[in-house]
Amino acid sequence: MGGGTSRLVDDLVAEGYTDLTVFDLSSTALAVARQRLGKHANIVHWIEGDITRAKFPMNRFDIWHDRAVFHFLTDPADRHAYVERVLSSVRPGGHVIVATFAEDGPEKCSGLPVMRYQPEALHAVFGDTFQLVEHEKEAHHTPFGTVQQFVYCYCRKR
Repeated sequence: MGGGTSRLVDDLVAEGYTDLTVFDLSSTALAVARQRLGKHANIVHWIEGDITRAKFPMNRFDIWHDRAVFHFLTDPADRHAYVERVLSSVRPGGHVIVATFAEDGPEKCSGLPVMRYQPEALHAVFGDTFQLVEHEKEAHHTPFGTVQQFVYCYCRKR
């Protein structure tokens, strides 16, 4: 989720994965990633949309990976809509990896307000349907020379 111009999809394709979906709000970001992948872009499902309104097939995904989308959802209704998408589209036993700004992370990103989380609070938003398997904190060094504190939560859908 929020794959944009991330190179994660490049690495997954290089490792031989073929059932991949990249979702992002920006058609421009998706186009950049598509072009970068060249002939391999056709094995990826590219979806442009708003995560709070997206429709995914039931139990479609084995892994839901989000680094830095969820923390932009400052409205409780938007967070609820996001969690509903995860609930319906991740298969039972599937994996959910969500990274957000940590409790001591920035209060804004790209001029927009964000939510900040401790691991237990982030897991609580997703509820008991998800078992918290592991979490860790990361000091992310930005290209601008600043450090942003992130928290990663890895959960499994029961």
